[in-house]
Amino acid sequence: MKLAFLGLGVMGVPMAGHLASAGYEVCVFNRTPAKAQAWVEAFTGSMASTPADAAEGADVVCLCVGNDDDVRQVVLGESGALATMAAGSILIDHTTASATVARELHSACAERQVAFLDAPVSGGQAGAENGLLTIMVGGDKQAFETALPILDVYSRCARHLGPVGSGQLAKMANQICIAGVLQGLSEALLFSEEAGLDSEAVVDVLRQGAAQSWQMENRSATMLKGEYEFGFAVEWMRKDLSIVLAEAERMGLSLELVSQVDGYYAEVEALGGRRWDTSSLFARLRAQRSA
Repeated sequence: MKLAFLGLGVMGVPMAGHLASAGYEVCVFNRTPAKAQAWVEAFTGSMASTPADAAEGADVVCLCVGNDDDVRQVVLGESGALATMAAGSILIDHTTASATVARELHSACAERQVAFLDAPVSGGQAGAENGLLTIMVGGDKQAFETALPILDVYSRCARHLGPVGSGQLAKMANQICIAGVLQGLSEALLFSEEAGLDSEAVVDVLRQGAAQSWQMENRSATMLKGEYEFGFAVEWMRKDLSIVLAEAERMGLSLELVSQVDGYYAEVEALGGRRWDTSSLFARLRAQRSA
């Protein structure tokens, strides 16, 4: 089976690498050719100068890029992947994007008899590097089952959740949870510090009970050290939360927590934290306390 992988950021590089290591014939594309060349030198595979060239002859094309506009350009642009994809092939979008763009791609793919799956991932860079991502998938069930051996290469859980757009909607729910958990964890750490407690000891106890979370296990230690270079960047989280809020508005929902935490992340950006990881909500609280 021939595969193409479009987008070689911090997620795409290891994901495509796992596929090559699993024995698939992989052709990669990245808008910065040097990144594609570096991938080829690190793994067994080839590179192409356009998405269309990478996708030509591929049974499955995967992409993981930045946002809705990037997805449209890489798939639907003049030299986009869909221009050369054959009938019966599958396009899998791992980008965290809107359900709207997922439905657009599904319609465009259907015209060429190409199956489409919206399949955003959770687990961050570490999850991608360790092949332990969680993948939320929308689209045709048969296409999902065909693609599942590929998804299994870099995931610990890949779940079909319904028609096109379901994967993106589930990822929005994921980001809502993360935003709330990180704000709660940040406030708990600040509270323990101000109470004169040993915060590391407090975390050690809390992780044994109902307050335990992935964020507590993986980010509390670095948060206490004031280190915020270990995960998903604030600017990308704000992109995701803007998608959540736009979808909620279409549903007639008011997501007060999401709106509030998005505003907090805007304050983190004002502190110079655009590229800090999402646990930097704690930096905002500490800055307010010391002001």
